[in-house]
Amino acid sequence: MTEQEQINYNRIAEAIDYIRTNFKEQPSLNDIAESVHLSPFHFQRLFTDWAGVSPKKFMQYISIEYAKQVLKDKQATLFETAHQTGLSGTSRLHDLFISIEGMTPGEYKNGGENLSISYSFAESPFGNIIVASTSKGICHIAFFDDKNDAFTTLQKRFPNAIYNQVVDKAQQNALFIFRHDWSKLDQIKLHLSGTPFQLKVWETLLKIPMGELSTYGTIAKKIDKPKASRAIGTAIGSNPVAFLIPCHRVIQSSGNSGGYMWGNTRKSAIIGWEAAKING
Repeated sequence: MTEQEQINYNRIAEAIDYIRTNFKEQPSLNDIAESVHLSPFHFQRLFTDWAGVSPKKFMQYISIEYAKQVLKDKQATLFETAHQTGLSGTSRLHDLFISIEGMTPGEYKNGGENLSISYSFAESPFGNIIVASTSKGICHIAFFDDKNDAFTTLQKRFPNAIYNQVVDKAQQNALFIFRHDWSKLDQIKLHLSGTPFQLKVWETLLKIPMGELSTYGTIAKKIDKPKASRAIGTAIGSNPVAFLIPCHRVIQSSGNSGGYMWGNTRKSAIIGWEAAKING
């Protein structure tokens, strides 16, 4: 990002945090703009350029009442259909598929020994990301503030792998997801290290349609572990592929957003952004 783009993104993030914290008071445009030290006119234009909808509409998308309504009105039918068919419903193109291949027990146990991992840094609507891949697919995507910290985190996942900073086709294909231009997407393949339970949870997350939400309890029922909500939460929290595996679409049954590895403000931003793309 350029310096100005980074400033603009930070202002949007601050505004979203303000909205998320104060939505019960339904703050006005002037209130939100003042919280980020911009004029109402400038803020409205900046925010709409990013989200595709007005700050007021976005506030509706990330409020608890909206989340509850989505869960009540849409979750049962759309999620059930997606779960049974393995597709993501009408909110995604038919030719978009994301498949998971688990790493071998040896690769998983030995910290990626003999694995060659390519990685690169990129930008997204929600901040900078690091994306990494093996010859079989994407193995890691994470948001970051510092490049060195981002690479150190990747190395901790696969301490014995061989690393090369290079952009490959798998990474380029995966990054198209942020552009909402899915007609150019090939099948996205993920190559993940995880237990069978984690892989099952992550596969279930892939079936939540864009713009929809689920709960930890619902995910537990979908994998026939109705009493395992806490374990489900742990598996979701260890998701190694931000955004592509949509752990951000899982919230608490109360409608509260719940936790997120990369920050609750970013989670709210993604939920609102996706709702805007589908409903805006």
